[in-house]
Amino acid sequence: MSHAYIASQRDELLALARVLVECESPSLDKVRCDALADRLATYLAPLGKLERVANPTGGDHLCLRVPAPYAPAEARPALLLCHYDTVWPAGVLAARPVRVEGNTIFGPGIYDMKASIAMVTVALRAVQALQLQLPRPINVLITSDEEIGSPTSRELIEAEARHAAHVLVLEPPVEQGHLLKTARKGVGLFKLAITGRAAHAGVEPEKGVNALIELAHQMLAISQLADASQGTSVSVSFAQGGSNSFNVIPATAHCVADVRVWSRAEAERLEAAFASLQPVLPGATLSVSGGFNRPPMEAIPVSRELYARVQALGAELGLTLGEGATGGASDGNFTAVLGIATLDGLGAPGQGAHALHEQIDLAATVERTELLLALLSRL
Repeated sequence: MSHAYIASQRDELLALARVLVECESPSLDKVRCDALADRLATYLAPLGKLERVANPTGGDHLCLRVPAPYAPAEARPALLLCHYDTVWPAGVLAARPVRVEGNTIFGPGIYDMKASIAMVTVALRAVQALQLQLPRPINVLITSDEEIGSPTSRELIEAEARHAAHVLVLEPPVEQGHLLKTARKGVGLFKLAITGRAAHAGVEPEKGVNALIELAHQMLAISQLADASQGTSVSVSFAQGGSNSFNVIPATAHCVADVRVWSRAEAERLEAAFASLQPVLPGATLSVSGGFNRPPMEAIPVSRELYARVQALGAELGLTLGEGATGGASDGNFTAVLGIATLDGLGAPGQGAHALHEQIDLAATVERTELLLALLSRL
């Protein structure tokens, strides 16, 4: 019965995804993000108790609470994590409208992750239509700032996760093989700021302390902190120094390093290493700021158990659900580090996140919607 119902919702799933994509929602555009939140509220409010969390610096966050009146009183809720913001600037849709080519649907933000929000909506409508008795309540948190590091939603995510039995993250699966994500790298951004001493480059260069030279020493040093055997990368992704006055020894320079790690132990090693950096040139000063915004999502035992249960339910539906890991982070990083069973990559299959060819596989998305319904009704 569930299979037939979800199969019958193929066109509705596509229509919902199209509407969400056509309501552009760049992370830093509160007006557009709130407009999409308004639209989402009309879809979600009939499905449970909808709470809107005001966000003065960006789009409001939405939390839908779906009760489970027949569940044991002690049953903790399942938490579903989604985000409705995208990396795409306003206006891109005019040049790249939603396009349907057979089973492939193109559109900015459709893969990451508006089609996944459509999946959640259809699955929860199925719970109502089929009058399914849920084994536990369902909380759906849809945030507005995941693409910029979740600065305003992190506390909300962590608070909801602490009360949850498990967390299902509706980010898209690994592109090759549509694998579920059981591990993600932690992400850190470290800024190095150098202060040297300006001097005339022709008259008295010896009196200067060249901030760019000091920065070069430091960039080479931090690059050596990478460890391929541990999957740890340290990438200097931005550097700047000096001025348009080319006859001046530069007094300031700075760089930013993107750091990725698989484990908390590596994160701690890198934090200690950055904190211990010292200037090389006499007279130069160095300051280090930043740190890890997202801790690594490690495959902790409770998450392994959750994956095994999901894999078994998938097998009953004829789905082979492999697992994979990715160097990108998500809001699941925040919940796994709390020790909460977390499984990621449960969203719409496709490819091209943040890319011009962003797309979903509609048939596979219908299959994953059926899987999601099974997880909500049986986990």
